[in-house]
Amino acid sequence: MTPAARPLDLFAVCVTIWLCLCWGFNQVSVKVALAEFPPFLQGAVRSVISALIVAGWMRLRGVPILARDGSLWPGLWAGALFGVEFLLIYQGLVWTTATRAVLFIYLAPFFVVLGARFFLPGDRFVASQWIGLWLSFAGMAVAFGLPTPAADPRQALGDVLMVLAAAAWAATTLVVKASALARVPFEKTMLYQLVVSAPMFAAAALAAGERMSAVPSPLVLGAMAYQALFIVPVTYVIWFALIQRYSASRLSAFTFLTPIFGVMAGHFLLDEPLTPAFAAAVALVAGGLILVNRPR
Repeated sequence: MTPAARPLDLFAVCVTIWLCLCWGFNQVSVKVALAEFPPFLQGAVRSVISALIVAGWMRLRGVPILARDGSLWPGLWAGALFGVEFLLIYQGLVWTTATRAVLFIYLAPFFVVLGARFFLPGDRFVASQWIGLWLSFAGMAVAFGLPTPAADPRQALGDVLMVLAAAAWAATTLVVKASALARVPFEKTMLYQLVVSAPMFAAAALAAGERMSAVPSPLVLGAMAYQALFIVPVTYVIWFALIQRYSASRLSAFTFLTPIFGVMAGHFLLDEPLTPAFAAAVALVAGGLILVNRPR
């Protein structure tokens, strides 16, 4: 069986759930940091610090950074898509609510499945797996509830930006899976995205006139450290290692767990209430994942 169609084993399932848990808490850290750290500038700092860490790790392991392995152009594409994704997310959040943003950004698994039909012939879903994917999305929608319309007339534009961000995330996954990036060290795949996205964030911050008015508080610095020292250089690298080895569609289906964990993180860290719909949402997500990942 080719890596493109390889089902998830117990190890991959456990690691992916752990990643989703980390990413759920990352949403809280981003919210905390945004109180004092402008969004585009935050992205630029995160990318630069994370790039240095990944490059240092590659050097420590003896992984060649400049080897001619045919990954340059797909790496630049992946980096550009990574930068576009987060630029769209930051701007979209200005106009739409966080609840709607989360719902739309996690349309990414649908785009991955659709793209896999054209770019990853061995990674297609059968009918029961499509049902599982829809169940997982329904569970996520139940967990967050139906958002109330916002007064800002640009909310629809913000929603569109979040859908485009989801498409960019999915496109990044497909580029990695269908190109030479699937055969190079996964650290290099991440480094491409960080090196390319950093100047994109810096240019956006400059265009938006962002600047720091004061030294961030220890809480904000801790939130930034969580993103720059752990989430990007550790969890994202592990994610791309999984993408190289397992079915991209099935891995992407598990990202539905991230917003569920985000709700839990908000409850424990920000004292946000848990609604009765949460239990039903977990059941729907779990049932959907079982259908997505069961043997064909």
